[in-house]
Amino acid sequence: MKYIFKILLVFIFFTSYAQNRNNIFLIDSIRASVSNFKLQDSSLVANAHFNIGELYRYSFIPDSAYYHYHQAQKIFKLKKEDYKLAKTLYGLAVILKNEKDLTASELVSIQAITILESLKQTNDVKETQSFLYNNLGLLFGELEQYEESISYYKKAILLKEELKGDYRLSIYYSKNNLALSYKKSGHYDLALKLYREILSNNNLFEIKPDFYALVTDNYAHTLYLSKEYNELPDLYFRALQITDSVNPKGYNSISINQHLAEFYKNKNSMNLARYYANQAKDIAEQYHNDELLSSLLLLSQIETGEKAANYLKSYIKLSDSLQKNERGLRNKFARIQFETEQIERENVQIAKERMWLFVISITLIITSFLLYLVIAQRNKNRRLQLVQKQQEANEEIYNLMLSQNEKIEEARALEKKRISQELHDGVLGRLFGTRLSLDSLNFNNTPEAVTTRGQYIDELKNIEQDIRKVSHELNTDFVSGSGFIDIIKTLVETQTLLYKLDYKLDHDSVIDWDELSNKTKIHIYRIVQESLHNIYKHANATCVDISFTLKNNVICLEIKDDGSGFDVNKLKSGIGLKNMKSRINDINGTIDISSEKNKGTQVIIEVPIA
Repeated sequence: MKYIFKILLVFIFFTSYAQNRNNIFLIDSIRASVSNFKLQDSSLVANAHFNIGELYRYSFIPDSAYYHYHQAQKIFKLKKEDYKLAKTLYGLAVILKNEKDLTASELVSIQAITILESLKQTNDVKETQSFLYNNLGLLFGELEQYEESISYYKKAILLKEELKGDYRLSIYYSKNNLALSYKKSGHYDLALKLYREILSNNNLFEIKPDFYALVTDNYAHTLYLSKEYNELPDLYFRALQITDSVNPKGYNSISINQHLAEFYKNKNSMNLARYYANQAKDIAEQYHNDELLSSLLLLSQIETGEKAANYLKSYIKLSDSLQKNERGLRNKFARIQFETEQIERENVQIAKERMWLFVISITLIITSFLLYLVIAQRNKNRRLQLVQKQQEANEEIYNLMLSQNEKIEEARALEKKRISQELHDGVLGRLFGTRLSLDSLNFNNTPEAVTTRGQYIDELKNIEQDIRKVSHELNTDFVSGSGFIDIIKTLVETQTLLYKLDYKLDHDSVIDWDELSNKTKIHIYRIVQESLHNIYKHANATCVDISFTLKNNVICLEIKDDGSGFDVNKLKSGIGLKNMKSRINDINGTIDISSEKNKGTQVIIEVPIA
């Protein structure tokens, strides 16, 4: 698509030249294409606007040319394509000069030159600089500031002479303009020298006959102004003949006819002067520009009486009309620029608003995220503090339980010792005395007495033996570590009574609970407590079996109920189960839950002793 678009632009550009720059229909078509072309390649669109501006400029439609140059200028400036920007500014400067907005044309030209001076001085850059200096020479010439005009023409010529390639024709154009400023400033000898230099090129007539005719006319007019009439009016006729052979009654023939009218007026040949002045006016009417204005002024000077007055009125009317048109066109240029700048300001404002919206949104998001982090961290700290406090409370509870259990056991030990002493010192003493008394009765040797006494004595011995046995057992220490199992038993008894459950509690006597840390015992206690609570809450069980076994230095806690069971795959982790798992992880244990509907649930927890 891009390449087709470019080819189309080039085709239209050259077609416009081939058709004498009369290609408005195609220009409108390509402008519509630009309007509908999606801005996927802004450089391509800028190039299209530039080319359309060139076409409109050469087709003498300045307002449309100005619009498209201005559009191209904005994009090239945005894309920082400085060389193309400078070329576009040159097009704008030429239009502004042609429409008599000379101050604006000067400013734009200087702006373009400044841009080009900052670039690498390639052939194309120098060429565009020379065109801009030439434009400055033209506009200062129109301002009748000929010294500045001459200075800029010289700069243009110097740059063109440095260019690589055949720029002789372009140099001749600038030298012709320079000679024109010399002529208007009264330096006829310098102007004649340049004109003779240009006309000395024998190939110029063949290469560019219309330009050759223009230079010949300027040369002849300079001779006229310097009062050298020897080659006049022949040179005028030769120039007129050449220009008519190229473009009959074309634009260049206007000035030649004016110069002929001026020449014959000076010779007092008023009929010929009137003829050539009318010829100039008739041709200039096709263009309706300054040449028509100068032709009317010339006729007002040639004619007399009412005709002269009528031509002078037409001159004044046309002058006012041209000035009004120039003001209107300048206002249109200013309006185009103002509307464009207004749109740009609105776009900048929208961009700023979007930027602020983006910044505020990002700030809010970051603030919200930081606030979330702070709140989350605080909650985490609170949970950690809660867990820590819970662990401290558990530790304290367990220590209190152990302390209470020790006091109970101490009391039991004291009570058992007291009973043992009472049995030993009191009962046994008396029984021993009784036995001695009975022994003394053995002196009664009747058979019945002897038998009876023997039976009593044997019975007393048995009683004595039994009492000694009880006393010995009461005075024996508890099995080490049996206190924790008592605590568990108390918990199970209390909870099952509250939950109306039957229970069975088994444990291996080989388990040395003293090897476990208080932390591990507390966690086991809480796990049993939470398991009983879950059975009561969810299982609808009637009986629970709890057992502690020792396998390979690992304590295995098994809790089994006869409840309704559940689908393990659909198990949801509530707070209780999460706490259980957290406690098991804290003591490096493992948990395995198996369940079957209507057959109960089995929880196996393994905790290493080490």
